[in-house]
Amino acid sequence: MTIEIVFAGGPAADDDILTEDALAFVEELHHRFDARRRELLAARAARRARIARGEPLDFLAETRDVREGGWRVPAPPPALADRRVEITGPASPAKMAINALNSGARVWLADLEDASSPTWRNVVDSVRNLRDAAHGTLAWTSPEGRAYALRDDLRRPTVVTRPRGWHLPEKHVLVDGERASGSLVDFGLHFAHTARTLIDAGAGPYYYLPKLESRLEARLWNEVFAFAEERFGIPPGTVRATVLIETIPAAFEMDEILYELRDHASGLNAGRWDYLFSIIKVFRDAGPEFVVPDRASVSMTAPFMRAYTELLVKTCHRRGAVAMGGMAAFVPNRADPEATAVAFEKVRADKTREAGDGFDGSWVAHPDLVAVCREVFDGVLGDRPNQLDRQRPDVAVTAAELLDVASAGGAVTEAGLRTNLSVGVAYTAAWLGGNGAVALHSLMEDAATAEISRSQVWQQLRHGVVLADTGRTLTRELVREVLDEEVAALRADVPPDLFAAYFEPAARLVADLVLSDDYVDFLTLPAYELLD
Repeated sequence: MTIEIVFAGGPAADDDILTEDALAFVEELHHRFDARRRELLAARAARRARIARGEPLDFLAETRDVREGGWRVPAPPPALADRRVEITGPASPAKMAINALNSGARVWLADLEDASSPTWRNVVDSVRNLRDAAHGTLAWTSPEGRAYALRDDLRRPTVVTRPRGWHLPEKHVLVDGERASGSLVDFGLHFAHTARTLIDAGAGPYYYLPKLESRLEARLWNEVFAFAEERFGIPPGTVRATVLIETIPAAFEMDEILYELRDHASGLNAGRWDYLFSIIKVFRDAGPEFVVPDRASVSMTAPFMRAYTELLVKTCHRRGAVAMGGMAAFVPNRADPEATAVAFEKVRADKTREAGDGFDGSWVAHPDLVAVCREVFDGVLGDRPNQLDRQRPDVAVTAAELLDVASAGGAVTEAGLRTNLSVGVAYTAAWLGGNGAVALHSLMEDAATAEISRSQVWQQLRHGVVLADTGRTLTRELVREVLDEEVAALRADVPPDLFAAYFEPAARLVADLVLSDDYVDFLTLPAYELLD
């Protein structure tokens, strides 16, 4: 075996997860698929360079027959037919996993990606928690003696696991001396330990696929799934995948992505922050018409966001796939009932819009929001598991509508700049400390928050925008000034040892990223080198 675990604890500390068979499977995945993964990442960069030189982003002429064909994906399996409310969150620590499984949601998105800081401890513990959850044995006792266990008096959510994106490495796993792919490590360990148990329980190995940018990236996942099924003697089509349409290139290939996944396709999901992050990244130097205003002012009702979500619902239902709505990130504050009531009404309005548009379900980030989302979708669905029969012949979305960022309205303000810098540093500090799901200003934030925050500042600085609330032109000096002020404010609320360990390197990293002449594709790549 040429696979090696590089970690101070050594493989013996986790020999229940890092078994010989599981590691052999990860090694096989690497040898079969990693070279192609790297080629596809290079193709991403090449396409972005062509767009920077003026190549338009449009629906692909070479796949017109796929878009116009009458094909459909298989009907969802029983465990995935009703997804009216999904709760998202990391699979580690165990307490959060147990709370999600006890939430009453129909589905738990067990997140090994944006809501997880990929320390090796978190990676291994996530797989262990998901294995124990599949067996129904997951339990945890706090240092204070409080016991957490799975409840037997309610229906547990179907688990859909989100591995890391194609772009993320796993430095603790080397194959032939090369870093393995984080996505293949996550998938390989999870599949090896849970697939048969999940099937025996009437569900299956189900996955959310993040950050895809093309049909060819979906094709690679399809090949991975088919190999895994054959390798473990599992019937073809047992693995089912829901794809997050959270990049602007993928928005132009929704049909093609479902087509490439074929019998493994289950649905598509409409994100928000990652989608805006992708628009900034792809069109960061394309002109002021692509400057995204303060992120808090960009609602899902903005015309270009409506075009995206309506196209997603139409595409899914035409193909027999479920359409999942976006995140309700509010964190209820039981000490402030009035603020919580306002937040609940915002969530209710958001979910009402999604259900009315034809979505089959939606996401929440906190157990207290499950009932709100469920009530809204219950009102539309009744006893039906979904509304796949609802077609959208009225929807005809053009490339220009998807790219009409200016339709968002709004403005770039110094208040928004301060929020971006403060939240970017605070989230990155928590991520460096091993926590990928962080409550900030009554919102549950994940890596997408930091990505759009730092990307907005980079783009706005690049275009020298004038801040609407102060009239000041955004310059490097102003960014440094505001960043110093926001870091000083954070320092006042954080113990000195934690500030030195996590906030100072986070502030340096954010400063480097927003002030650099060159745009870094993912904040999590340089940040990962700072993790143990």
